[in-house]
Amino acid sequence: MVKTEAIDKALLVEVGWEVCLQLGGIYTVLKTKSQAMKAQWGDRYCLVGPYKPEAAALEIELLPRKGKFGEACDRLEQERGIKVYYGKWLVPGEPQVVLIDCASSNQLAQFKYYLWKDHQINAGSEQEVDEVVLFGYLVADFLEVLTNNNDEPVLAHFHEWMAGVAIPVINHRNLPVSSVFTTHATILGRYLATSHPDFYRNITNINPHREAGERNIYARFAIERAATWGATAFTTISEITALEAEHLLGRKADVLLPNGLNARRFAAVHEFQNLHLIYKKRIQEFVMAHFFPHYTFDVSKTLHIFNAGRYEHRNKGFDLFIESMARLNYRLKREHKDVTVIAFLITKAPTHGFNVDVLKNQMLFKEMSNHCDVMASSVSSKLLTSAATGTDARKVELLDETELHALRRLARAWHGTQGLPKLVTHNLVNEANDPIFRQLQNCNLLNGPEDRVKIVYHPDFLTAASPILSLDYEQFVRGCHLGVFPSYYEPWGYTPEECAALGIPSITSDLSGFGSYVKQNVPQHADRGLYVVERRERSFDASSDLLTESIFKFITMSMRERIEIRNRVEAVSSHFDWKELTENYHRAHRIALARGRKRQSLDSI
Repeated sequence: MVKTEAIDKALLVEVGWEVCLQLGGIYTVLKTKSQAMKAQWGDRYCLVGPYKPEAAALEIELLPRKGKFGEACDRLEQERGIKVYYGKWLVPGEPQVVLIDCASSNQLAQFKYYLWKDHQINAGSEQEVDEVVLFGYLVADFLEVLTNNNDEPVLAHFHEWMAGVAIPVINHRNLPVSSVFTTHATILGRYLATSHPDFYRNITNINPHREAGERNIYARFAIERAATWGATAFTTISEITALEAEHLLGRKADVLLPNGLNARRFAAVHEFQNLHLIYKKRIQEFVMAHFFPHYTFDVSKTLHIFNAGRYEHRNKGFDLFIESMARLNYRLKREHKDVTVIAFLITKAPTHGFNVDVLKNQMLFKEMSNHCDVMASSVSSKLLTSAATGTDARKVELLDETELHALRRLARAWHGTQGLPKLVTHNLVNEANDPIFRQLQNCNLLNGPEDRVKIVYHPDFLTAASPILSLDYEQFVRGCHLGVFPSYYEPWGYTPEECAALGIPSITSDLSGFGSYVKQNVPQHADRGLYVVERRERSFDASSDLLTESIFKFITMSMRERIEIRNRVEAVSSHFDWKELTENYHRAHRIALARGRKRQSLDSI
């Protein structure tokens, strides 16, 4: 293992396509982890990403160039004519960041030639691959000028195939750089899981080269494979992704790097419970506005559960969730359980805006709510006056006849909605072929008055500015009772982890990285509100039964039992804090530096 003094002197450059560029989960990883990394490395830590003007304007504060990284920026511009931006990333920890303007280089054709000549990788003609190749070679240029006339060890940590081109390049140039490559999800695995039957059970029989070629993703696959094999240390984010990488990329991971978050701990237990009550009431108001124009039920005996994620119907487990909702609906009706479940599906699908009927009901309900608030204020004032003057409150006319008539007119207009409550809050671009909508229809989840499970399909991101469901995602999660994320392909899965941080129990699957991590590292995880449903060795039908049973047990708990579960899941959330999980990164970095020093010593002989 590398000596401590070598680590203390090393410079760490973390490279990712999503540095200061919000596209997906890697942005969240880099952003939330940066504070813990800055605490460990100080000014010896810097992130590098591509310069995208619109995103950079919101993400980075430019600073005068100083220190090793600032000086490297100057040399890259002066010696190689590449435009770069240096500053601090406006996230917790405010780490140093370098953004490379790939548009300032005209060497794409040359770099693609070198990639073929030196590494036998044909980059093809896709624009995204072209950008990745250009970025990779320019990152290698930055690392080269950083190592020139520099005595400190340099460690570069690359995330995903889009940052991976630089690894074989720095090796070919024989730069004194130790490297770590992390695959968060293999390119081929993501494609195969969508279409390949029993992907995980058949993974040992898959020919990755043939499959990548047939799916026209060979250039990306070849870049990812070259980065995997060229890295001084290879890492993945979970045990399930390590299995995938070993068979599809041909290298076993040296270290697993589970994704963390910055958990907010409350000084007192009742604080996050109070937030749950506040946002539960907001969701209940939405539910009343959506369903009560058609029929009513007892909202005090109603539970809110949800599934949320990128719209990958099978991979994200929307199909299993809907099937389980149908089975749960049947069971609750058969056993005459006095409980109603509102099942939310939150994702992003093409829409033509809000559904007019849904919007009208929400607006009328809010108008009634505002009118009631005005009437309540008037009643309060009259009661206070009667008490102050010694008048018998029973003889005071508390409600104004005109105000009551106005409230009745609003209520009549609100109750005039025909048909059943809408399944979808928006107008889908292609409703007839939308996988979620079609499955809801096929499973007879139609929001009938007799149904104990009622559906709200919200095909857009949540925002407090929305006139439909006026809550940010975090507020919405806090107001729910249970998150359900039974993914089929999920290298990690932030949604159940975020639920834990917000004090909300969740169900995930053993095919998600988070689920497999919980099974291995959290004793008695189910008692702590972290449920894991088996999918790896189970059929779809068997997994549906297991998921239905898990949800049934939860929703038939007493209120006291659910409160206790929320307390336990909030207590265990510190287990996933970056302050705990960055030690895995430090281990990978120590391994890479040790191997890098050994290789450089051999090269000098």
